[in-house]
Amino acid sequence: MNEPVVVPDPAGVLFELEMLGGSWERRYRKLRPEVEDMPWGTLDPREHPEHLVLAARKSWTGAAFQEHRTGAACAETLRRLIECRAPLDLVAVASRFPLDEMVHVELCARMAMELGGGTEIRHDPDAMILEPRLDRSPLQRCAELVVFNFCVGEALSIPMLHGTWQASVHPLPRAILGRIVKDEAAHGIFGWAFLDWAADQLTEGDRARLADVADQAISAIHELWADIARRPPARDSTVHALGWMQTEAYLALARRSMRTKVIEPLAKRGIHVRSTEERPAPPRVER
Repeated sequence: MNEPVVVPDPAGVLFELEMLGGSWERRYRKLRPEVEDMPWGTLDPREHPEHLVLAARKSWTGAAFQEHRTGAACAETLRRLIECRAPLDLVAVASRFPLDEMVHVELCARMAMELGGGTEIRHDPDAMILEPRLDRSPLQRCAELVVFNFCVGEALSIPMLHGTWQASVHPLPRAILGRIVKDEAAHGIFGWAFLDWAADQLTEGDRARLADVADQAISAIHELWADIARRPPARDSTVHALGWMQTEAYLALARRSMRTKVIEPLAKRGIHVRSTEERPAPPRVER
């Protein structure tokens, strides 16, 4: 899927998933029955070159891990929304987001299994998400998380997932990506709704700090793009069957979407990132 790029942490814990089963799984399936409706068992990895299958296994495993991290970020954001007394309807909609992300974790992990199994990822559970500084006000803490996770991360993910969905030709990855795109639509606009509600409560200093947070998130994404650009091009036409875009098309869409879906909407709300160009990561914002 071109991203995410996961940097392994040899000293970390192994990223593994399990289902408790029984009545709890039945409750979960009742909440999201579309998971079992996917065309599982229709993709035969033997029909594709081994090197592409291995790359796809790594990519889908990485995607499962990234969705897992996003689930943690959504849960933490939900807590901060409640603390700052955000509007009840906004909080209620956001309460659905962690469930969405757990569904995405399962979809991506099962896709990796369809291709022959997940690949090893080790990570530090204490470094999964951005931690806002405790000396900020409840609103400031929440705004930092919303900008980092939603106004940058989720807002950018929608056009990228949609582009990858359009490029996919096999029914299984196409169905998985289509499901994720539908869920992410609400995630992608959530951040702007929050900032518009909080607008008259944010000072110029608050907006400057939010710009630093956005820069931190954008720079991390630029590092991922640099890694993607260094990969050998996958010229085999079967790449689209595994749920990928060609690298050149992916990066062109990514740069365009960063400008129109992230940087420009932030600027309209008085949050001005330093540059629209790819650049070295800035010093980490002290939490």
